[in-house]
Amino acid sequence: MTSDELARDPLWVARRLLGCELRSSSPEGEVAVRLVEVEAYRGTDDPASHCYRGRTERNSVMFGPAGHLYVYFVYGMHFCINVVCMTDSVPGAVLLRAGEVTTGSELARSRKPAARKDAQLASGPARLAGVLGITREHNGIDLTSPDSPVRLYNGTQVAEDDIRSGPRVGVAAAMDLPWRSWVDGSESVSAYRRGGRRRTRARA
Repeated sequence: MTSDELARDPLWVARRLLGCELRSSSPEGEVAVRLVEVEAYRGTDDPASHCYRGRTERNSVMFGPAGHLYVYFVYGMHFCINVVCMTDSVPGAVLLRAGEVTTGSELARSRKPAARKDAQLASGPARLAGVLGITREHNGIDLTSPDSPVRLYNGTQVAEDDIRSGPRVGVAAAMDLPWRSWVDGSESVSAYRRGGRRRTRARA
């Protein structure tokens, strides 16, 4: 995909990303996934966003340019990955929640040996980042560059009739906004868990 395609509202980009391929290359090999679940996050008008209170060193990647990767560490355990969208200086991103492994299944299994079946390898944002081998060092890379270690490609677009929407998972604010989208029928879509007051960390 191009940065121009991604420089749009996160709600539009989120649905457009379903069916796209995210491919990661490393010395260990290559793993690719078909994206099947995403969540949209805006900026200062979205209280669940990292950018709700403005720009910081941590969230600066979310302010553009579009098409870059925003990576953050959550709960002291996992990395989560997001595709930056909107125009420069206007924050917005799409959290990638789940995918179906299409290339590099053996390497993906070695990275997530606890998965009971292949459909679970990249089910959930932490597993997705894990099977792709994405860590903090990938924060800010350009997903649209052919030379990038992680690249985003157009896939077969998912028909609107096959897309479902609902509330975002585990957020502490704006809990009822239907800004999570997923491919109906995919076994890799993660389970929904409602957020609440106990969760104080915003998502991307």
